Amino acid sequence: MNICYFYTVFPETMILRTVFFFVCLSSFCQKKNLTRHEIIQRGLEAYRSQDTLLLKNTSKELLKLFEQKEDSLSLAKYYHYNALEHRIKFNLDSTYFFYNESRKVSLLLNDSLEVGRRLLSIAVIQRQARDFLGSEVSAVQALQFLEPLGIDKSSEFLESTYNCLGLASEELNQKEEAIKYYNKVLDINKINKNERGYLFTINNLGLLYQKQQKHEKAIEYFRKGLSFKKIQIKYPSIYALLLENLAYSNFSLRNEESILNRYQKVLKIRDSLKDFKELGTTHINICLFYKRNNNLLLAKQHAAKALEYAKISHNNKRWLEALEELSELSSGEQSKKYFQEYIHLNDSLLQKERSLKNQFAKIRYETDKKEKENEVLKTENEKKQEEIVRQKQQKLIGWLLAVTAFLGMGFTATVFIFRRRKLLYQAQLQKAHAREQERKQIAKALHDEVAGDLRLLHKKLEKSALLEEAKKLDAVKENVRNLSHQLSSVSFKKVGFKDQLINLVSDYFEPNFRILLRGLDDQDWSTMNSAVKRLLYICIRESIQNSKKHAQATEVVATFSVHKKNVLLNITDNGIGFDTTIRKKGIGLHNLQERVEELQGTFSIESTVGNGTKTDIQIPLDV
Repeated sequence: MNICYFYTVFPETMILRTVFFFVCLSSFCQKKNLTRHEIIQRGLEAYRSQDTLLLKNTSKELLKLFEQKEDSLSLAKYYHYNALEHRIKFNLDSTYFFYNESRKVSLLLNDSLEVGRRLLSIAVIQRQARDFLGSEVSAVQALQFLEPLGIDKSSEFLESTYNCLGLASEELNQKEEAIKYYNKVLDINKINKNERGYLFTINNLGLLYQKQQKHEKAIEYFRKGLSFKKIQIKYPSIYALLLENLAYSNFSLRNEESILNRYQKVLKIRDSLKDFKELGTTHINICLFYKRNNNLLLAKQHAAKALEYAKISHNNKRWLEALEELSELSSGEQSKKYFQEYIHLNDSLLQKERSLKNQFAKIRYETDKKEKENEVLKTENEKKQEEIVRQKQQKLIGWLLAVTAFLGMGFTATVFIFRRRKLLYQAQLQKAHAREQERKQIAKALHDEVAGDLRLLHKKLEKSALLEEAKKLDAVKENVRNLSHQLSSVSFKKVGFKDQLINLVSDYFEPNFRILLRGLDDQDWSTMNSAVKRLLYICIRESIQNSKKHAQATEVVATFSVHKKNVLLNITDNGIGFDTTIRKKGIGLHNLQERVEELQGTFSIESTVGNGTKTDIQIPLDV
């Protein structure tokens, strides 16, 4: 029995079956509360079986679930299934509206996959309504949500989106763009090994060349698809599609051989699959074949069958083609009737296309307007939240003030400690200065008084012919004179620190005794405290004397540097060295250490027998 005849003659049977199903379903749901996932799965099954009543009931359950649990995902699916219900009924404007509502909810949920899928569905609806530019825009928007998810999560929908872009680009006469999009689909097919997607894309590429009248190129793609292993068994609908398109390209090239047999084979497959939409296409193609071979009677019969299937499947394109062929193949009033029906349908479709485009634009405008209003509400809500946060912050500030007061006390104590250390440091500087003044007075007394008295006594001994005693007294006089020089304080007012050191090096210079000063030019000595410079000078002088007199060195290297408010002095010589574990510091080194520690510095000396001596001195510039 012909399936479309069954639906026409026995509609009551289908109604009774549906009513019976709902009675059973209602009884089942009363016994068991379905989860959201189970309701969603049932809705998908209803859509696949084109059962609009079950789909409507599923939508109601999802809405109820949203109202009970405020589950926004259920709301998104409620709108989605409403769209599917209207899609089955070919109400494209309502389909578009509900897809768009579902998209908005998914967008609020940050569900990129669902947003991308809804935009893809919108793009398909727009393409069906011949709004190709709108379809392209929606598909590109879908990619913005799907591509970041990667191939693993969204490969199926990425394929469909690129495919949709390819079809829209074809209609917009962007052939190169269409080929680029189809090739992207093939790349994804290779990764996820989607055989169906691969075969559909091969067919689309063939159709692209077919529409350009490049039938030889189109045939290459159709044959490539048909050569796929076990395609007739695994994918009979795609096999029929490729076979029919191959037959049509051969028909266009007037390769008559096997064309009718191929069409008959396609017809048989589609009859078994109850593919009413594509059956209309096949009957049109057979009509054209018989028409070119002057078998007008059979051509008219197939045109009539094409019209019948086009009406059932709402395939408007084939509907118009069938009316056009029937108008040409008929005569008299019958021909006139078909032609008038063709004109009326064509005008109606054009008007509907314009109306749908306007409706889509209106929905999009209202959606954008609503989203802007939501942004305003969101801004106001954010202000309220900010006020709540501000009040919390005020409480927090109270606690912070208490903590700050506590920390302030700690900070004050810390400042006091540092201040005390600084004052102690200043006191040490003053103490060092006082000692220098004391040494200066002693040196002056030794030089002017003791040394002067010794000179007078020395002359008297010489006059008394006591030459040996005079000689010994002269040695004592020289020792006193040297001691006064060592005790005398060094001043950097008239001669700067750098020049004083150069003079010191010059005084000790000998061909076999070299003194090197490094880093001397890297520092600004004019800003440094005189007590620190005086101590550095004395350290270098003492080290030079020790290296020359005791260490038998031929080279002394003094290196200056400043690091973290500390001046560092490193002195090395290549003398004979000494064992620091056995030999104690001499009085000179001991005095140096005391002087350094007076200014809160550190003094260390390292030496080994045969490897010279290294002295490290660190003095703070400030505390």
